Order: sequence, then structure tokens, then C-alpha cells
Amino acid sequence: MSTMKTPLKIARGLGAAKSGTEHFWQQRLTAIFNVPSLVFFLWFVMRHLGASHLDVKMSLHNPVIALALLLALGNVIWHMRLGLQVVIEDYVHGEGRKLATLLLNTGLAIALFAVAAFSILKMSFAS
Repeated sequence: MSTMKTPLKIARGLGAAKSGTEHFWQQRLTAIFNVPSLVFFLWFVMRHLGASHLDVKMSLHNPVIALALLLALGNVIWHMRLGLQVVIEDYVHGEGRKLATLLLNTGLAIALFAVAAFSILKMSFAS
């Protein structure tokens, strides 16, 4: 059976899920951005080892540091969600169970980021 698709249309195909290439690139880009993000995060943690709560709050009053921490945590959590999504899609069987697990994965990632962002913002804006 012949197809009516042009070679370009076939080459641009994204597979059955229509998002495989996008997911692949998201994983790679978040992995690349994780390197400087985690270097900054580790620098921040090591700089504040043994510091008082007030010292950490004073550091977070700097909007550049607070924003960098938020971006780092957001990137790491998004990368984690993407990686777990691949594991779930590969190893969880049954459409209902797979859908529930994927929803739980996304919900937990959002909740984790919300708690982290709230904590950073609360310390950043606190007097």
C-alpha cells in the first residue's frame, strides 16, 4: 500500500506519541542546564554551612541569588519529572495504572517545586 505522504512529511514524523523528539531534547537541555545550576546550588550550600538562619535569609534578600536558586530547583525538578516519565512509560503496564502514575509524577513534581519556591520566596521577602 502506497502512502500519500511526501518524504519531508515522513521525515518530520514524531512517532506514535507525536512528542518523542521534543521529550528527548527537553531531557538533554535540562541535563546541560543542570550542570551550572547544581554548581551554583552546591556553592550556595557550602558557603552557608554552619551559618545562622538569619545569614541565609540575608543572602536570599539578593534577588539574583533567590532567582538563581528558583531556576536551579525548577530545572532539576523538571529533569526529574522527565526521567521518571520515561521509566513509567517503559515499565508500568496497564493504561489506567500508567495514566495514574504519570499524573502522580507530574503532581508530585509541581508540589515539590511549589514547596521549594514558597520556602525560597518566603525567606527572600521576609524582613
